[in-house]
Amino acid sequence: MSRKSIVGKKVAKPDPIYRNRLINMLVNRILKNGKKSLAYRILYKAIGNIEKRTKKNPLFVLRQATGKVTPNVTVKARRIGGSTYQIPLEIRSTQGKALAIRRLLGAARKRSGEDMAGKLSHELIDAAKDNGIAVRKKEETHKMAEANRAFAHFR
Repeated sequence: MSRKSIVGKKVAKPDPIYRNRLINMLVNRILKNGKKSLAYRILYKAIGNIEKRTKKNPLFVLRQATGKVTPNVTVKARRIGGSTYQIPLEIRSTQGKALAIRRLLGAARKRSGEDMAGKLSHELIDAAKDNGIAVRKKEETHKMAEANRAFAHFR
């Protein structure tokens, strides 16, 4: 019996202002050097920017962005008989959401220009509109999985 089945899965706690688990997951990924209050400040400022720019509910935009960036399949390198194959694997929704958050933040960090809050708000708005670096990364992964579908039996 594994530890997970004994203890149970960790469920993210909701954040104090919006009472949303997704926001808390984002905050924990923004976090650097244990500075959680700074991470909260960055995210809330980004949410304010989204509200100003789109005139929509920022939580709706955030949910839309993560939905559009969440992948259904991923590729995993597997070594078989001396050569390495990229094997496509379907992923669960929780893992997909974690990947989406990581990609959104990575794309926001890569953007040039203003502070992190500005970059994050721009990336979230772009992802909600179905373009941006994070969405491109998802499409790239899906293309790679489709191209390597012949190796799916190596799972």
